[in-house]
Amino acid sequence: MTFFVPFLVFLVILLLSSVRIIQEYERGVIYTLGRYTSNRGPGVQLIIPGIQRVLLVDMRIRTEDIPSQDVISKDNVSVKVNAVVYYRVIDPGMAVNKVEDFIMATSQLAQTTLRSVMGKHEMDEMLSKRDKLNNDIQEILDHRTEGWGVKVTNVEIKNVDIDPTMVRAIAKQAEAERERRAKVINAEGELQAAQQLDEAATILAKRPETMQLRYLGTMSEFTNSKGSTIILPLPLDLIGGLTDYVKVMGGKKK
Repeated sequence: MTFFVPFLVFLVILLLSSVRIIQEYERGVIYTLGRYTSNRGPGVQLIIPGIQRVLLVDMRIRTEDIPSQDVISKDNVSVKVNAVVYYRVIDPGMAVNKVEDFIMATSQLAQTTLRSVMGKHEMDEMLSKRDKLNNDIQEILDHRTEGWGVKVTNVEIKNVDIDPTMVRAIAKQAEAERERRAKVINAEGELQAAQQLDEAATILAKRPETMQLRYLGTMSEFTNSKGSTIILPLPLDLIGGLTDYVKVMGGKKK
């Protein structure tokens, strides 16, 4: 009886030490005598004490803040860029066995990739094409971390900080661009007006009666205007006849 009690206590301790409770968002990486053997899901899991060891891996999406990186753009402008990376473990066995610290490794890789991708673009593209840059960085990171059992789900560039002197230069450039567009629009308007006048002159030359209508319209405008000027309409046919008569008489005198 004295031997049975210590043995029972030993069994209880052994049983308790062999029980592992894994949370829903975790996976257990099992090592048997130092060799990776399997992954365990959430719930109560039994392991062999002294022979097996379990290492818990969080499967939730992680948020990694990339600190500000000094970047030289393609057009030789110095900027500071920071971003945030969202990733998660999809294969806990690979995440533990393929890289010593997948969290640190992903962070360092994100920093170098951010500098590399941003340095291939001009400053204007950094400011106006963030969605494209986000996708480019995400694809590169996801491809490189695939062998670690890590999935990069999203990358968001937070800030692109520019030197104050460059901010003033950008403002001047934007103002010059607005002035250029205004001049182009004004020139296009003058060109269209000239084309319309040319078409109108062609029509009036082909059909003289349209000139008579224009003449009467002008007379109507003078009549409606306030003033003491009296205008007597003169038919254009009479003016044309007088002009022809003057030309004939002038020819006879010569």
